[in-house]
Amino acid sequence: MQKKRLPDGTILCFDFGLARTGVAIGNTLTREARPLEIAVTPTNEARWARVEALATEWAPVAFVVGVPRLGDGAPSTLTARCERFARQLGARLKRPTFTVDERFSSVEVESGREKIDDEAAAVILQQFFNELDSAS
Repeated sequence: MQKKRLPDGTILCFDFGLARTGVAIGNTLTREARPLEIAVTPTNEARWARVEALATEWAPVAFVVGVPRLGDGAPSTLTARCERFARQLGARLKRPTFTVDERFSSVEVESGREKIDDEAAAVILQQFFNELDSAS
């Protein structure tokens, strides 16, 4: 992930999934992430409709997408799909889009809930902010 100065504002983060997509929100000023929602996105059309609605509502200056990898860093079964989603997101919505290695995000989430996609997205976004701070 190439680091560069981002304009001040909101960032939306996606924990891409085939049936559900976790969404988190944060901003570049406070550099704090919080869960926003779990979007039920069983089809590509439903996913893009929800993503576009969120982008309209929150007007983010950039997007972050978690990219899963295996523990040793090798690609997982979803790695290529997540990278493709990130490329399409940036191209469709014309905003900078960054990817973050999310291999440990679900492990970090402590929750009694079965569905933790939004919490995982918040962990991914917080990792992005922490990496920005360490690159400064």
